[in-house]
Amino acid sequence: MKKKKVGLFFGSFNPVHVGHLIIGNYMATQTDLDEVWLVVSPQNPLKKKSTLARDFDRLHLVRLAIEDCPNLKASNIEFDLPKPSYTIDTLTYLNEAHPDKDFVLIMGGDNLGTLHKWKNYEQILKYYQIYVYQRPNYELGDLATHPAIKIFEAPLMQISASYIRKCIREGHSIQYVVTQPVFEYIASSSMYK
Repeated sequence: MKKKKVGLFFGSFNPVHVGHLIIGNYMATQTDLDEVWLVVSPQNPLKKKSTLARDFDRLHLVRLAIEDCPNLKASNIEFDLPKPSYTIDTLTYLNEAHPDKDFVLIMGGDNLGTLHKWKNYEQILKYYQIYVYQRPNYELGDLATHPAIKIFEAPLMQISASYIRKCIREGHSIQYVVTQPVFEYIASSSMYK
C-alpha cells in the first residue's frame, strides 16, 4: 500500500492568517502531497515566548481557519514533546508514530537560508524532502540545489502575524486577512489586546 505523503508546515500561527492558508492549500493541491498538517509550535527556539498567545488558543484558531479544507489538518504534536521544539526531534517522533506516512518539510525560502543553523540539519536533508516556497528579498543560499530540496512558486501575500497583532492592539479591523471564523473568535475574545 502506498504511503500517504504529508507536508508539515510548522509555525507559531500567532495568529493563523490567509497567507498561511494560501501556502498550505497550494502545497496540498498543486504538489504531490496528499495533505498538509499545520503544526502549531509551542515555542520556536529562535523567537521570544512573550508575544505568543496560549498554545491551545492558537491551535483552536488553526482548527477554525481550516474547518472547510479537507486537505489541511491542525496538529498539536509538539505540545507534548520536550521544549524547546526542534524539527528533527518532531520528525523522528512522527516517523515512529506514523509508519504509514512519508513526511515532507514545508518552509519559506527565508528559512532555507538558515537551515544550516538547525539542530541536526544534515539528518533532515538526508532523510526528508523539503518543499520550499520562494519569499521575495531572500536568497535561497547554497542548499537550494541540494537533491532533497524542491523549490515552488506558491502565491504569497504580504501579511504577517505581527502586523495582525498590531492592528488588533490599535483597534483596526483584521477582517479579510484572517478567515471569518478566526475574525469572529478574535473579535469576541481578549486575544492580542
